[in-house]
Amino acid sequence: MDFALTEEQRHIQALARRFAREVIAPAAAECDRTARFPHAIVEQARALGLVNLLLPVAYGGTGATPMALVVVAEELAWACTGIAAAILLNNLVADALTLAGTEAQRKAYGARLAEGLGAYALTAGRARLRAASQDGAAGLQRGGSGVRRCGVGAGRLAGGRGQWVSLGHARLRPLPPDGGGCRRRPGPARPRRGAGLRRGAGGLWAKVQGVGFKLAEIGMRAEAARLLTRQAAWKAAVGAPNTLEAAYAKAFAADTAMWAAVEAVQVFGAYGYSAEYPVEKLMRDAKVLQIYEGTNEIQRTIMVRELARRAGATLTNGKER
Repeated sequence: MDFALTEEQRHIQALARRFAREVIAPAAAECDRTARFPHAIVEQARALGLVNLLLPVAYGGTGATPMALVVVAEELAWACTGIAAAILLNNLVADALTLAGTEAQRKAYGARLAEGLGAYALTAGRARLRAASQDGAAGLQRGGSGVRRCGVGAGRLAGGRGQWVSLGHARLRPLPPDGGGCRRRPGPARPRRGAGLRRGAGGLWAKVQGVGFKLAEIGMRAEAARLLTRQAAWKAAVGAPNTLEAAYAKAFAADTAMWAAVEAVQVFGAYGYSAEYPVEKLMRDAKVLQIYEGTNEIQRTIMVRELARRAGATLTNGKER
């Protein structure tokens, strides 16, 4: 198992880091304030090859590896998790298309994806996951994720009927660009910088043991989240089963992000709670990571089933059979 980045991956990492610093970071606060979709930024990212990383070159994408996606996600999310998600969401659709779509579907929708934006509707408005149902030969799918009675023709269904929940768990879990893994860098980086510069009653806060211990813990957990995420990405890249590892990565990294953001707000005191400083946004951004793309409770359900399966048992509705 080798997590070392290749020369190509280091190049795209540097590209993403520069884009995050020079383009995303200056616009992040305004985008958050106005709640407007960052179309111009997404198109700039598309021109650099950062939007469709997992879409094969044959269909107009970059053809990068899951590890490259993880690296780019971390760099972009350093500046803004929301904008990073907007830029990289296409990869969920691209991966679904290449994983389960027919060649005709890949050609038809790959080109449209290369020039446009896809969407991935999974998490319902309530705290549960509701799969769609089929209505007649036309394949009308009825789900509960914000789109009512959205008809999908049978010829446009990628993969066999009823396969999408298992397919999503098997492959898509480790790859979400805005999943827990991409939140690792913003959490530890900004509190370290701010706390180190702020002066408390005893001088620089980084020299205060209580604050220093928080920063050390943030760094330690962030590195563990990074390694879990890269393990899941590495397994996806080599074609190894990674359902359990992906669930580990998503849940642990999201929990780490939320914990680190709360600690950052605490370190900054009243400033941390104020919209005048960026720390409160870190907490808002981190919370959604525990909810969307499969809640952390769903991830733990997956873990239990995978652990039982690997132990030779199968769980159905929480009962062994």
